[in-house]
Amino acid sequence: MDDRRTTAVRQSRQGWSWIDLTVDRWDSPEVRRLYSDHPCVKEWLDMLPEAETNYLSVRFPDGREPILFGSLLYSAREEIKNGAGDCVLMHFFVGKEILVTINLDDDTFKVLEQPEHKEMLLSYPRPIDGMFVIMRAILHYFHTGMDRFERKLRRVEEIMKKRNRKNLMDQILNARFELLYWSNLFIPFLELVTAAREAYLEGMDESVPFKRFLHRAERMSGLFDHYEKEIDTLISIDDAVSAFRGNDIMKTLTILTAVFTPATVIGAVWGMNFDFLPWVNEGFVGFLFITALILFVTAGFYFWIKAKGWTGDLLEVDEEDSNL
Repeated sequence: MDDRRTTAVRQSRQGWSWIDLTVDRWDSPEVRRLYSDHPCVKEWLDMLPEAETNYLSVRFPDGREPILFGSLLYSAREEIKNGAGDCVLMHFFVGKEILVTINLDDDTFKVLEQPEHKEMLLSYPRPIDGMFVIMRAILHYFHTGMDRFERKLRRVEEIMKKRNRKNLMDQILNARFELLYWSNLFIPFLELVTAAREAYLEGMDESVPFKRFLHRAERMSGLFDHYEKEIDTLISIDDAVSAFRGNDIMKTLTILTAVFTPATVIGAVWGMNFDFLPWVNEGFVGFLFITALILFVTAGFYFWIKAKGWTGDLLEVDEEDSNL
């Protein structure tokens, strides 16, 4: 159990309450007390023992007043290494007079206990406003994670610029999977915007915490779109460089094969077991003549195809710091 209170109740000046619980067992006294004090949370609490990931629901028990409840998976860490093991599953319930959070992470709770945040949270007229104050605080972790992700992506780009090594694609794909994981965690926050509008209709567009949350969510959405396009560009560049390098290798091998074809033919002819071949019986002088003939024909063929412009710069030595 953490070092803060198992149950924290904060009363707003507008008459509604924020109840925050830390729960290890769903049959704990705190949960039973919540059942008895607030019967409206029964359906939500009954679902929580089976909750393992994101969930969101909008209900109208009396046909008029909405309730909004669910579970939200998020990470309070800058870097996700162990998947869901690095995440927090927080549960929330928003009714007419209460806001309930269960297993909110310690860091966020401490932030919300600071005077300026507590004043902001408890000064608004409705529990739904207070919930968006909490959700906006949680979104801060996404910004922190994206800052670290951007630094990592910049290092990959520098490596690509200086030296496009064969393991670079692994780093790019790792970045893509990390971005995908953050994006999947972010999607429920966008769903929360839609659910709140479904529940409270035009009343949400007048809520200051909702507007602030929406602007921060839009910032995050823009970052995800930008980084996704950036990673796609890096993959396209790597594909283009790999294709260009492969074409150069094949062209170079083709040219070298063509250049040495005359030497291969000459060597094959004078390597046959015949007694009547020119200069075969001339000893060392014949060997020198045949060698000179091979070199002359090979060099002549090379300069001929070079003069035709068929070699380009394929056989030139690359600069030491060349990307290719």
